[in-house]
Amino acid sequence: MPPGGWQLESGWIRKSMADPYSTLGVSKSASEAEIKKAYRKLAKDLHPDRNKDDPKIAERFKQVTAAYDIIGDKDKRAKFDAGQIDDQGRERAPFGYGGQGAQAGGAEHFGFGGSPEDLFQEIFGGGFGENLRSRGRSGGGAIRKGGNITYSMTVDFMEACKGASKRLSLGDKTLNVQIPAGIKEGQQIRLGGQGEPGRFGGPAGDALIEVSIRSHPYYKRDGLDITLDLPIRLDEAILGAKVQIPTIHGPVSMTLPKNSGSGKILRLKGKGIHPKGKAAGDQLVRLEIQLPENSDSTLEDLIRQWAKTASYNPRSKFEDR
Repeated sequence: MPPGGWQLESGWIRKSMADPYSTLGVSKSASEAEIKKAYRKLAKDLHPDRNKDDPKIAERFKQVTAAYDIIGDKDKRAKFDAGQIDDQGRERAPFGYGGQGAQAGGAEHFGFGGSPEDLFQEIFGGGFGENLRSRGRSGGGAIRKGGNITYSMTVDFMEACKGASKRLSLGDKTLNVQIPAGIKEGQQIRLGGQGEPGRFGGPAGDALIEVSIRSHPYYKRDGLDITLDLPIRLDEAILGAKVQIPTIHGPVSMTLPKNSGSGKILRLKGKGIHPKGKAAGDQLVRLEIQLPENSDSTLEDLIRQWAKTASYNPRSKFEDR
């Protein structure tokens, strides 16, 4: 095979391609979920932040992200499987001999007049690059946008809810990435022009930042709403109370109504996630009566006295069934 991975094939020349399925270690029949799972594992293992100053790992990371950009996209995967695009997302179109011009979409194949020997001489000679650039300027279709590169980033729960600015290493450069308030697990942030360089004067591709979100010790998320389980004392549940409630925006005061049982949900309007240009969600507070960890003889005596006159049955609904 000639240098550079090129091979002569049936009257035209083609650059040998990497197989994105093999690169990600999945079969061609793999589901979208299997492809995504394989990519995320490799991206975490090979991420430049975890493998500093290792050019081999950096190159492998680059290959993995390029492979996922093809078969991780439903439309691109279909085109690749049909042989319409190559492993970089470029359209595949053969070029004939006999001096015919380049056909549109043929970034990977080039047509020249003359014998195969002349063909290799022109491809691997010093004038190859300038000849191709001339074809692109004359409308031959050689100019191509660079490929997209997919990266992964993990952010804290509060950063995902409220938004944040994060620094991310993209290969040999470091950029500030704006995390929008309300971003979801697996959502992508697109950085225009931060992907692979364009071919022969074409624009650079984009960087796609796939976001993972760390869990929080007591907050959970339901769309734009935040949910919180709030422990309360027995006296607060029976008599009512005013208590401090944590929210993602800071603590607020809330009044517990009398006779508030476990499972009762109170709503703090507008204390949820507030994406730019949208109405804010709410915080939903679910009450949980929590008894003392240690035995309290005074409380036990009071309950015994109360139980003697208690007349309600919390399980009465079961008696009808």
